[in-house]
Amino acid sequence: MRTFADVLLRAAGQHGDRLAVRCGTADLSFAELVHRCRQVGGLLDALGTGPGDRVALWSANSAEYVEIYAGVPAAGRVVVPLNTRWTEHEIADAVVDSGASVLLCDRDPGTVAEALGEAGQVVRLDPDDGHAAPPALGYHDLLAAAPAAEFHAAHEDDLAGLFYTGGTTGRSKGVMLTHRNLLANTAHSQTTLPLVGPGDTGSGGAGPDVYLVVAPMFHAAGSNSVLQCIALGVPQVIVPAFDPAGCLEAIETQRCTTTLVVPAMLAALLEAHPAAGRDVGSMRLIAHGASPIAMEVVRRASEVFPNAELVHLYGTTETAPLLSGLRHEELLTDSDRGKSAGRPVLGVSLRIEGPDGRPAPAGAAGEVLASGANVMAGYWNRPDETAAALVDGWYRTGDIGLLDDEGYLYIVDRAKDMIVSGGENVYCSEVEEVLFRHPKVLEATVFGVPHERWGEQVHAVVVARDPSLTEAELVEFCRGSLAGYKLPRSVSFHDGELPKSGPGKVLKRELREPYWEGR
Repeated sequence: MRTFADVLLRAAGQHGDRLAVRCGTADLSFAELVHRCRQVGGLLDALGTGPGDRVALWSANSAEYVEIYAGVPAAGRVVVPLNTRWTEHEIADAVVDSGASVLLCDRDPGTVAEALGEAGQVVRLDPDDGHAAPPALGYHDLLAAAPAAEFHAAHEDDLAGLFYTGGTTGRSKGVMLTHRNLLANTAHSQTTLPLVGPGDTGSGGAGPDVYLVVAPMFHAAGSNSVLQCIALGVPQVIVPAFDPAGCLEAIETQRCTTTLVVPAMLAALLEAHPAAGRDVGSMRLIAHGASPIAMEVVRRASEVFPNAELVHLYGTTETAPLLSGLRHEELLTDSDRGKSAGRPVLGVSLRIEGPDGRPAPAGAAGEVLASGANVMAGYWNRPDETAAALVDGWYRTGDIGLLDDEGYLYIVDRAKDMIVSGGENVYCSEVEEVLFRHPKVLEATVFGVPHERWGEQVHAVVVARDPSLTEAELVEFCRGSLAGYKLPRSVSFHDGELPKSGPGKVLKRELREPYWEGR
């Protein structure tokens, strides 16, 4: 299998009548899903798009999301998933940057519609789309009228998706992922998160899996399950929005066996379980990643989900996303090995580059570099940043880590100055840029501080120009420019100039250390 179309054709041929997607009361068999993916191509033809055109997708998890996510690349177009937690301004930036000519959304597009330009078209996915005010079109009516087009004869190096991730300049960057990248990641995932399809038998005699889709599908990690499940004939039970009680109910009633969550979601499931009283014995594998996790959460998870293997994943959007995995984390809570991000997945090579640019010896920290068929083609319309990130076939992750003498990876810092809060990436420079706009702010710096549930939260240190400045005033000022998860959750006011290095850079480590002592 080399392209999205190959995966879909395999599914239709091998698993046609079996359940592919369940979301609420809506069920799709694999044959129905593949037919609707063909209709997505027919719909895009009718809208006047052609191969290589970008199609933006701004939606919560849904059955429609699956068919669009798979159908757009199979039709030779490029899917552009958009973060539903972004503000309209942030969404519009990504739409403009991508050059998308079509926006498929499950909400009022507001000012984002203007970002498409005069020739752009908005298609509403929500159930009331037929009542959408012009110029929005209704997805379900358009799809019903669309012919089932033949899949595009794509090449594996053709662009399949543009996944936007925050940039250190405060602007989004489009990560170009090809068919090869995303299918390679599907194969890599199967070595670390082995799903069991119909007719197969997993370890311990496990039968066919039922995958619970909880993580937001606009993330590369959240949509990772789409291709893997379709390729293996594994049904996906989709939760539109994360609700701990609803997820526990789905596990019990649908007998879900596997899922991927961020640590904050796992912690919320553990908190909700006693009151919900649901039978979660069907779960056999729970993967987590995207932010740090406390060992106490892992211990509790192994008690609440006694039959589940816990897997810690590490990756980046630029690597489609999986790089390494630590299996059976529940058995390692009392060892240093439990703090690692595991070994590289099959098909991925990792190395540590020291400050001198040479490979670092085992146990020595340096920048983590990765290579493999899953590494991105580059950043959309950003040749300089692409050249800096991709060197001689290796992707510079910007993370600081080390490999021990058995090949286990340990992440020790983030050179990219990024906060991971509840699975969402927050770039400090973006928040700092907004803080500096406030007329009462003289200096500001931002970093992550520990949070029991979210892993990290945004903390700002500010030197005030006007002593009347308050924390509440600053947070409210930021609210109009930043998504909720990017807002400072705490602000401390610093007397005098912020500490700086010789070249004049703020010494964030010095400011951050007191918050992380003993962790």
